[in-house]
Amino acid sequence: QVQLVESGGGLVQAGGSLRLSCAASGRTFSNDAMGWFRQAPGKEREFVAAISWSGASIYYADSVKGRFTISRDNAKNTVYLQMNSLKPEDTAVYYCAAASLASRMAATTTAPKYWGQGTQVSVSS
Repeated sequence: QVQLVESGGGLVQAGGSLRLSCAASGRTFSNDAMGWFRQAPGKEREFVAAISWSGASIYYADSVKGRFTISRDNAKNTVYLQMNSLKPEDTAVYYCAAASLASRMAATTTAPKYWGQGTQVSVSS
């Protein structure tokens, strides 16, 4: 059974940092692009960041560029999202996802083949 399990969410004050992790199991994802999406209450799910299987190609939403960093460890089948300088508007449920191409994940929320269950990130002002 393929699973993506997120961890690391929580409540933080504006300006603070969190590091999300996504551990994959059931099969290796070393040949897949991995990424993060988020969904705030009353809003549609949106792209946050994606990384190609090799790590050579990385994409970010404009709203998080310069503040968030995506990385992966293929030996551990894990992808990370380091979030710095957090803002109240970053509050959302964050989802890990896997797809064939990082560029497609950056273009459409329908690209992922697999999704995690989500982890809540709340940023207080």
